[in-house]
Amino acid sequence: MTRYGAQYGPDFTFLGVPRCDWADPVTYADADVVILGAPFDGGTSHRPGTRFGPGAIRGTDYLPHDGSRPHLALRVDPLGPDLAVRDAGDLELYSGEVLRSCQSIEDAVAFLAEHGVIPLILGGDHTVTWPDVTGVARRHGYGRVSVIHFDAHADTGDINFGSLYGHGQPMRRLIESGAVRGDRFLQLGLRGYWPEPATLDWMADQGMRSYHMGEIGARGLDAVLDEAFAIALDGCDAVFLSVDIDVCDPAHAPGTGTPEPGGLTARQLLDAVSRICRTLPVAGMDVVEVSPPYDHAEITAMLGNRVVLEALSGMARRRRDTRDGAPWDPTTPLLDGRGATSSD
Repeated sequence: MTRYGAQYGPDFTFLGVPRCDWADPVTYADADVVILGAPFDGGTSHRPGTRFGPGAIRGTDYLPHDGSRPHLALRVDPLGPDLAVRDAGDLELYSGEVLRSCQSIEDAVAFLAEHGVIPLILGGDHTVTWPDVTGVARRHGYGRVSVIHFDAHADTGDINFGSLYGHGQPMRRLIESGAVRGDRFLQLGLRGYWPEPATLDWMADQGMRSYHMGEIGARGLDAVLDEAFAIALDGCDAVFLSVDIDVCDPAHAPGTGTPEPGGLTARQLLDAVSRICRTLPVAGMDVVEVSPPYDHAEITAMLGNRVVLEALSGMARRRRDTRDGAPWDPTTPLLDGRGATSSD
């Protein structure tokens, strides 16, 4: 069962895109991407509230919710003619039952993927990435989907608070299940004071590649992405992109459950997401850990909204480039100095 908008909020879709029903493929037969809300925060270990994240991400904007957002640089409209996007509303989830909720998410995501669209899931805490990626892997094959994971935390814990399931453990559950290969799991933005050596040893045994913020600072984000792309496409057919908003410094994303200073800037994250979706065969995506009760001036919700828009814009640009055979040039100026657009 789904509802439109947040379970606890008004009735609207992502910036006014048309509605659909995830269980009825006829309602999104012409779609490229279907947005699905997963308002679950039963796996939270610190500050709760991410069950309100989908509604905040959908609605935070200063422009009319008219289903149009022309991207200045990429010269596409990801909500208009260049990409068909639908919104299936929020799954009805009970945060008190993690396994039941995760199964509901997995089944819905798998159904969408099996019907030829890219599921874009709005969380919720990071627990939801376990069913999100598993659902996509059910369509593309276990071990055939690589993961690019932006986060301050590795989320590879084993048992936390006496449970195998929570927002600190989804990546371990994914690898243990075989849905994803450890050596095709790329993590960017890690920092802070966890995990402990035993968990790091487990990660190393799986062949995981994790880029600490110190390495990103020393090498540069573009160089790190170059390397991550090469690994992600080696032996895998598709990519799942998971964005935990706490990958950004709390100055850029204060409204999250486990903030960690010293992260990416909003600009770095948006550029990286855009590049990933322009360059790689993204088969699924989620944006998680936006917690509106801890947000200030909608800073985090706005960033989550823009992460979605940059991803959709990148997908639209990739489709246009594939169709036209003329890749977008990032050095193209917006205006040519005479008041004319670069496309004139």
